[in-house]
Amino acid sequence: MNPTHAPQQVAADLAQFDPRSGSFLERLLFNHRIVVVVLCAVVTVLLGWQAGKLRLNASFEKAIPAGHPYIANYLKYQKELSGLGNAVRIAVENPNGTIYDRRYLDLLARISDEVFLLPGVDRPFMKSLWTPNTRWVGVTEEGMDGGPVIPEGYDGSPDSLRKMAANVARSGEIGQIVARDAGSSVIYVPLLAVDAQGKPLDYQALSGALETIRAKYEAQGVRIHVTGFAKIAGDLIDGLRQVLLFFGVAIAIAAAMVFWYTRCARSTLLVVASSLVAVVWQLGLLPTLGYALDPYSMLVPFLIFAIGMSHGAQKMNGIMQDIGRGAHKLVAARFTFRRLFLAGLTALLADAVGFAVLLVIDIQAIRELAIAASIGVAALIFTNLILLPILLSYTGVSAAAAQRSLRAEETERAGGGKEGLWRFLDLFTRKPWAGVAVVAACVLAVGAGVTSHYLKIGDLDPGAPELRPDSRYNRDVAYISAHYGASSDVYAVLVKTPDGGCAGYDVLKRVDALDWQLRQVEGVESVNTLALLNRRMLSGLNEANPKWYEMSRNQEMLNSITAGAPRGLYNDACNLLTVYVYLKDHRADTLSRVVAHVDAFAAANDTADVKFLQAAGSAGIEAATNIVVKRSWYEMLFLVYGAVIVLCFITFRSWRAVVVAVMPLMLTSVLAEALMVVLGIGVKVATLPVIALGVGIGIDYALYILSVTQARMKEGMSLSEAYYRALLFTGKVVMLTGVTLAVGVATWAFSPIKFQADMGILLAFMFLLNMLGALVLLPALGHFLLRSAPVSRVAADVPNTMPTTQQR
Repeated sequence: MNPTHAPQQVAADLAQFDPRSGSFLERLLFNHRIVVVVLCAVVTVLLGWQAGKLRLNASFEKAIPAGHPYIANYLKYQKELSGLGNAVRIAVENPNGTIYDRRYLDLLARISDEVFLLPGVDRPFMKSLWTPNTRWVGVTEEGMDGGPVIPEGYDGSPDSLRKMAANVARSGEIGQIVARDAGSSVIYVPLLAVDAQGKPLDYQALSGALETIRAKYEAQGVRIHVTGFAKIAGDLIDGLRQVLLFFGVAIAIAAAMVFWYTRCARSTLLVVASSLVAVVWQLGLLPTLGYALDPYSMLVPFLIFAIGMSHGAQKMNGIMQDIGRGAHKLVAARFTFRRLFLAGLTALLADAVGFAVLLVIDIQAIRELAIAASIGVAALIFTNLILLPILLSYTGVSAAAAQRSLRAEETERAGGGKEGLWRFLDLFTRKPWAGVAVVAACVLAVGAGVTSHYLKIGDLDPGAPELRPDSRYNRDVAYISAHYGASSDVYAVLVKTPDGGCAGYDVLKRVDALDWQLRQVEGVESVNTLALLNRRMLSGLNEANPKWYEMSRNQEMLNSITAGAPRGLYNDACNLLTVYVYLKDHRADTLSRVVAHVDAFAAANDTADVKFLQAAGSAGIEAATNIVVKRSWYEMLFLVYGAVIVLCFITFRSWRAVVVAVMPLMLTSVLAEALMVVLGIGVKVATLPVIALGVGIGIDYALYILSVTQARMKEGMSLSEAYYRALLFTGKVVMLTGVTLAVGVATWAFSPIKFQADMGILLAFMFLLNMLGALVLLPALGHFLLRSAPVSRVAADVPNTMPTTQQR
């Protein structure tokens, strides 16, 4: 056999191997193997114990971009805007009649009392038919009059119910807390960030308490519909318990695939165990550092396990091949460590970069996801690059598996021919096929680029996109939207005035103009302002004559009306007005139209004393989130690709090799964006990390294949020969891990959590496309860009590590 292609001279006997050979790190680790194993075991036990303290929770504040100007305005005036951020709406329906029913109202009062006492409720601002802040105002024969909607002396008699119905009609609450068909009413429950003990609000406990109330009173004849972030968070946390099933499925699939490839139980178990140890370390470090798992970071342990299986399979494959050539198991482990540690470290650093760039996103939930993932990648460096080879140096692999691997390789090399799939893939190193592959990639890129222009930022569906359309929560959202004339999506514009200036005619005239203009914007159902109240009151004081439906210029009249107005329309210092904009939905287009209109209005109407500020309310906060996500989308892509290019350049020291490695990733990213358009998936907090993760993890394939290819070409082999050696040594495992990763995350598509299903589909697509890019487009680009370097036969005859991944 040609010496250039000769396998490594192996040491079957440890006496033939110099333990002082290798790098300092290799000697430090392998010459003290037992110490490394004991230390890892101790750390695993300690962090496993710490993992038991890990909490599952969610936070409204962590899911919003705290640094955005809209959110800064909301947080600045949060105490005066209670209920315009995190709130729950509980619609209590009478399925057998209307709300004007004694038994229904008794049950509503009991539900309202129980909800009032729940931890985390901002009680002064809670609102229902039974709370004193739900009032009516009207004009009677004696002048202006008003009072609570439930009349004084209410006793459930027909007369009391008639008075109540009249009060509701005059309250302006129809469509707000009373359904338009009078079949239900809403208990509006604003929430605090912390409970009475100063602890962060436990959304799982709150959701559970609401479910208990629901079950209790639905058994008594009413139907209850609950919406709001707290209920979404609770449902997500409950759904995440089912995620453990998917984790188990992923472990089973990965183990089965690796065992099918190796036919060696002991090495398969060690690869799975080392990946699970990394997950245990990650989960143990999170509570140690003060973090919890939330619905977004819950997916990270899956990715860490999958990445660990990918790198572990590469290490196991190298050791198995060396043992098949007769090497002692310790020697095989050390040679594999030499060949693959640097490539594996670079690949894991690329993974870490994919996670770390998420730190630039001004949303705490995403930043904590990035931190959790970075911790997991750091754990993999120890467990899969160091601990796994050391453990395999003790156990080795079964003789049958080692011989099977060697026989397969020798069969493929016999006669110098290439058979089956390898022969087909080798065609892409030659001009005709390489040209076709590159042209096809360009066509796909152009088509996907055009399609990706239709990619939307934000939610594309009504309800909670985190949950399935047929989930209980989204059915509740549909009920409230259908029966109250508007969704629970409220966009609030803040109008800042001098102290005591909120009732000024000039201020109210501007607010009135904004009110009228917003009503013309598509997607706006209704608007409520202090200016609107003034119009109604002036008309009411003049026998409801529509000619008087106008803004009074009499300042004393304006002051009088304002004094009796609900405090939600202005604050106690009368220096802040709130414009409530009730939207049809929170789709990205709806929010964009409202934001653009208010921005334009503010630019034309702001003065030194009067400022129109955005934004509060659930829709206002979501609009700010969409703005941050849109900006972060491009920043994230720029940073992740910049970092991957730098890492590739450090690894390959060639701009040509960098182009060959990175171009397939870019094609996959564009195709993934096009797929999001086709599947109706918007770019939002849940899907924002996917592209970065796909790029960071996808570069692993190129690193393993291109490293071997480039090293062989430096020895003088042609691209065809070098690529063939890479396929024999790492290509099989790249295919194995690509399919394993894709199948593992594809199981998420069956999750009850919609955003997890979306992430699973997108990641599976990117894993498969990145694998195909490394196997097809990489050699095709290499045909046009990579060049073989002639080397001395004497240098080639010097024994070194058998097909190397890194020659440095």
